[in-house]
Amino acid sequence: MELDIPVYSVNGEKKGKVNLPHSVFSFHPNKNVLYDVIRMYQANKRQGTASTKGRSEVRGGGRKPYRQKHTGRARAGTIRSPIWRGGGVVFGPKPRDYSIKVPKKIRRTAIRSAFSLKRIEDSLKVIESVNFDAPRTKRLHEILVTLQLEDKKVFLLIDKYSKNIFLSAQNIPALRISLAKDANALDILWADVLLLTKESIGIIQEVFHE
Repeated sequence: MELDIPVYSVNGEKKGKVNLPHSVFSFHPNKNVLYDVIRMYQANKRQGTASTKGRSEVRGGGRKPYRQKHTGRARAGTIRSPIWRGGGVVFGPKPRDYSIKVPKKIRRTAIRSAFSLKRIEDSLKVIESVNFDAPRTKRLHEILVTLQLEDKKVFLLIDKYSKNIFLSAQNIPALRISLAKDANALDILWADVLLLTKESIGIIQEVFHE
């Protein structure tokens, strides 16, 4: 089965076709692996710095607030009890590491699954190239409009680093951009449309093939 897909210019004109590598774009999606890897990405974003004080850490409360008996009130040993206002927190969060490790082989399987899902869903577009001699957010937005992607979340993969392209994309909220070699399953699945430059396909095949 041929995996041919049209190639568009930045002006929206068809410029032939390109063949997608089977090893990456014709992979049977493994949703269990995708779940594990997405969970890893999300967990690894957590700072884990939330912290509260328990009853032994709250300032004050060293003496018994009132005598044990004959007050008509419930007995109390400290004003920093968790049931008192200003008291310690019961089972509150403490700084911890939420990060999860997933084997490299599983991460690569997830990326191939994500690429294949985009192809199956017909949510994949290829353009010849994107290159600016200076940051041009307006021009980049015009390209998205021309490709009918202005109302969609787009993940753009480029073949080589260009500071001007990254700067141009900063003020477009629904656009994420990355080098093809650094693609990850989370961003691929986040996007409504995966936008590739023609040259990035060869890099994807080289980096993520089985």
